[in-house]
Amino acid sequence: MTVDIRGMKTWSKLAKNKRRPSEYEIVTTNLHTRIRHRDQAYELSPAPDLAMNEWYRRYVFDSPLQHDDWEEFRDPDELIYRVYTRNQDGQEDYIDGLLDEHDEIDHDETLPPEWLDTLEHLYTPRRYLQTSLQMGAAYLLQVAPASTLTTCAGFQEGDEFRWLQHVAYRTRELQNTHPDRGFGTKERDHWERDPAWQGLRELMEKVLVAYDWGENFVALNLVAKPAADETLRQLGHVSRRFSDPLTALLIDNQMRDSDRSRRWSSGLVKFTLEKDSNKAVIRDWIEKWMPLANNAIATYCKALPEQDDAAATATENVESFHRGLGLDD
Repeated sequence: MTVDIRGMKTWSKLAKNKRRPSEYEIVTTNLHTRIRHRDQAYELSPAPDLAMNEWYRRYVFDSPLQHDDWEEFRDPDELIYRVYTRNQDGQEDYIDGLLDEHDEIDHDETLPPEWLDTLEHLYTPRRYLQTSLQMGAAYLLQVAPASTLTTCAGFQEGDEFRWLQHVAYRTRELQNTHPDRGFGTKERDHWERDPAWQGLRELMEKVLVAYDWGENFVALNLVAKPAADETLRQLGHVSRRFSDPLTALLIDNQMRDSDRSRRWSSGLVKFTLEKDSNKAVIRDWIEKWMPLANNAIATYCKALPEQDDAAATATENVESFHRGLGLDD
């Protein structure tokens, strides 16, 4: 028996494009089951009182942020796992080279005491901040209403873990070179008690309980993460003044990941603006969360040495990012 396959289609979701789907489209689109049925998240029982079903109805399907087809969103970088891992492997080779090179010249032994104080109080405790950013990306991955969004959030989570690991590595290196200091032993105390961290800590703790997926995206990717990354950028600027090129170069590399996060976040905002009501929704959420972000930036940057304009510069960078989102009337 022969079968006529000339009229058959594959990738039916993408057939309307009238072209062969790209590798990106094939491996990222229409992969979720949890959003197929409003009353059956993860295709569980449709019982209205089932906690998982109610959670997705309330925080995903009934979010104020709406679109007719979230699966139509596309990552501006069209990033897939194979390319992501290849790119980041190259970046890790670069980081390893930096660490080895500076270790060979006894870089950490030459750092001045004032700068060691700064690293101890304002850099090595960032692994707690990185953990909260990773947790935020993991939640966004879990609730995002399209697999193309999940992919972006997943890579962002990987980025945060990458830098959590590097901060931890640098903490150990500094501890080995300066065992009389608090490297590796006092970071939690600094995170929980130092005034410099309390704005960022409050911001991230509140972001982690912003359960509505749309508000979570805005709070995390449009406000909290840009604010956290801009404080780090300012730390990088200061590190050059204290003859610490290693910290500066590590932060420069981290900003590459930050820029990619902003690209897909900007792309998603512009995608949502296809629905007119979303502009006011996003703008209101930004206005709600920015006071916390401004305080976080101010309290952190106040502790930076010899950088009087750091807070103003970091805040302006965040606001400039917002101006580029197309939310102005």
